[in-house]
Amino acid sequence: MDVGFVGLGIMGRPMSRNLMKGGHTLHLFSRSGVRAELTAAGGRACESARQVAERSEVVFTMVPDTADVERALFAPGGIAEGLRAGAVVVDMSSISPSETRRFAGEIRARGGDYLDAPVSGGDLGARQATLTIMVGGSEPAFQKVRPLFGLLGKNVTRVGESGSGQVAKVANQIVVALTIEAVAEALLFASRAGVDPAKVRQALLGGFASSRVLEVHGERMLRRNFEPGARVALHQKDLGNALAGARAMGLSLPATALAQQLFSACAAMGGSAWDHSAMVKALEKLAGHEVKAGAEG
Repeated sequence: MDVGFVGLGIMGRPMSRNLMKGGHTLHLFSRSGVRAELTAAGGRACESARQVAERSEVVFTMVPDTADVERALFAPGGIAEGLRAGAVVVDMSSISPSETRRFAGEIRARGGDYLDAPVSGGDLGARQATLTIMVGGSEPAFQKVRPLFGLLGKNVTRVGESGSGQVAKVANQIVVALTIEAVAEALLFASRAGVDPAKVRQALLGGFASSRVLEVHGERMLRRNFEPGARVALHQKDLGNALAGARAMGLSLPATALAQQLFSACAAMGGSAWDHSAMVKALEKLAGHEVKAGAEG
């Protein structure tokens, strides 16, 4: 199948490679250019998102924010200008659910179909093709694209109609942010009490407090490895979508708001590009204490 991919950053590059490994012809575009590693693997660089759409039955987008998706779709030289009749646009970015519904309506009005399919699993999941994929859109479009999703992830769920995938991703990001905050507080507490937080983490991994965040990001906190991963700025954006949606519904999300403030503190410390596990650094600043493995009680 001729498949398009627009947006070739930390996530998009390995995802496009996995689609090529599945035997598909990939037509590629990125505003920063298509890397030689992708063309060497068989990808075909295009001059615009429009050219990608002209050559593809399914077009994926994976870009940072709502405005970036809108630009990729509808700006001059965008996907909508080159969209084939019956083609499916699959946006795998994490963006506003309400704007997603608008984009889907406009693509359908032009004779295509649209799926919102944000992911969880980070750059590691993208490289290993183990992403969790949350899909919103029509059942026929989902079934058409499902074999491609199978090359990108292990847990693929059609949640509902357009926008539903983005709602699920916002919910995911709430859980992840609050769990990062909980893990950071727990390790900070242990360290400040003079107990080795690495051994506390090891103990907790065997009990009810165990989580993927404790496993992966707890280790990042202990090793002081804050190379992204998932950047603070992107998680800030996702929680912004959560809080905007909550305001529109008259819903209170107090813990989400706190997590957003901690990410804002990281950004104020110059950490917008840190991995989101670096939320621990904002808590350390408040405590006047840095998490240190190897302490003894």
